[in-house]
Amino acid sequence: MSLNCLVFDIETVPDTELGRRLLGLPDADDAAVAEAMFARRREDTGSDFLPYEQHRIVAISAALRTGEQFHVWSLGGLSSAEDELVARFYAGLEKTQPVLVSWNGTGFDLPVLHYRSLKHGVVARRYWETGDADPAFRYNNYLGRFHWRHIDLMDVLSLYQGRGRASLENVAALLGLPGKLGMSGGLVWGAYQEGRLAEIRAYCETDVLNTYLVYLRFELIRGRLAPDAYEAEVARVFEWLEERSEAHWQQFLAAWDPS
Repeated sequence: MSLNCLVFDIETVPDTELGRRLLGLPDADDAAVAEAMFARRREDTGSDFLPYEQHRIVAISAALRTGEQFHVWSLGGLSSAEDELVARFYAGLEKTQPVLVSWNGTGFDLPVLHYRSLKHGVVARRYWETGDADPAFRYNNYLGRFHWRHIDLMDVLSLYQGRGRASLENVAALLGLPGKLGMSGGLVWGAYQEGRLAEIRAYCETDVLNTYLVYLRFELIRGRLAPDAYEAEVARVFEWLEERSEAHWQQFLAAWDPS
């Protein structure tokens, strides 16, 4: 089996520009607007997790495995605007047409990307293709929940049942993977306010690598990777990590025993 997959993850903060309009707070600073957004959400639902359209993307990380290539990176740079990050994501998809892999991508990442691409007018023909222009996409496209061009591992492994869902952190622990290394989604807004975007991007990248390693295991159990091919793919990741000098990859490597 030849792998052609793109594992992805996003990190978000409150869209305070939208919050100012929704809540009528034109002169409030970002911190005050975000707190008002959280407060309104808690009042409405009991949770401060904002609706999808109120999230702004600050990081998109990916792991690409195609041909002889394997690499993990964050799209754009520290100064890249959101529209550039979203455009880069869909441009890569258009170019390589990989299998998309995520953890809760159906439940969060992709809906957020939809709203942000709508905001910025980002065109992504292949992503939205459902068979009108290409019959090959009629019964296997990126949008169908039970199709295989996008594999949401959390959704599939839980058999599409809410009560069966597990966190990436717990599944990583189940497989002896490093999991989260100090950062979590709930800490991203605070880190962003403190100017720690590089740390957020690093965290997003480690989530992507954990997800990729879970995906390899999934391909093993469904018989699409033979045991020797699976071991070779894991070894490829380990060797890639050994060549990295960045602190988060050194930390990941130190916390992971592939045996």
